[in-house]
Amino acid sequence: MCRWIAYSGQPIFIEQLITLPSHSLVEQSVNTEMNFRSDGSLMSTNGDGFGIGWYSERPEPGLFKDESPAWSNRNLRELCRQIRARIFLAHVRATTTGAVQHSNCHPFKYKNWLFQHNGDVKDFDVIRRELQMDIAPDLYPELKGTTDSETFFLLALSYGLMDDPKTGLQKMVERVEKALEDNGLKDGALNLSCAISDGQKLYTLRYASNAKSKTQYYSTQSGWIDDVDCEELSGSYFPEENIVIVSEPLDNYDNKWTEIPDNSFATVYRSDIAIERFK
Repeated sequence: MCRWIAYSGQPIFIEQLITLPSHSLVEQSVNTEMNFRSDGSLMSTNGDGFGIGWYSERPEPGLFKDESPAWSNRNLRELCRQIRARIFLAHVRATTTGAVQHSNCHPFKYKNWLFQHNGDVKDFDVIRRELQMDIAPDLYPELKGTTDSETFFLLALSYGLMDDPKTGLQKMVERVEKALEDNGLKDGALNLSCAISDGQKLYTLRYASNAKSKTQYYSTQSGWIDDVDCEELSGSYFPEENIVIVSEPLDNYDNKWTEIPDNSFATVYRSDIAIERFK
């Protein structure tokens, strides 16, 4: 299981979410509070790699990933201090499927699209080949790693994600659930907490079958990063028009975070969010 954040709004330095808050994404890589396994135990660290993808001046996003723990990577902190972006995704990994290696780190990129995921599917090794055979031939060479997450992304792309993100994801989920059923695993758990972007809009999905869904929250309030020990980055410095979506809150201000309902698909454009039922 993993932790992630996604931002849309006025351009900000990405350190304002990734490294500076009291419970920043890097802090969550060391000490998460809500990352529970299927058996109910807490997976307190997420040290199996990290990645950031951001949109700034060009249509295609920048991408920086590494298989080292986020908490010990000095390059990550240096980049976060210098990169200003209007949309960005960031992820710290705790592996459930696939080795600890660069190609298995999130976000995954295809052209102008980014995708990151927290969750898993039970018995992926049983259905892996069947699912990957459904990846479109022109997309199959994009398969670099061994995670269920990358397979989900390429399947959704094959099913029309770039034309209609919600429909592409729905078809992907239906295909995964059918593969489980066809292999005698109809009670197999599928858990998807995803963030996707094309550089213009941000999309998120919170969905689970035969499992408790992974946590997901959003905030639209500016200045919530007012607990950092740095005057220039506190309070009003954080722009008014923004939306932050997270696996778990980045601070202890409960009134600033709204839980996204289970079985929901969200569309974010600039600072507006629309949440609808997924299935």
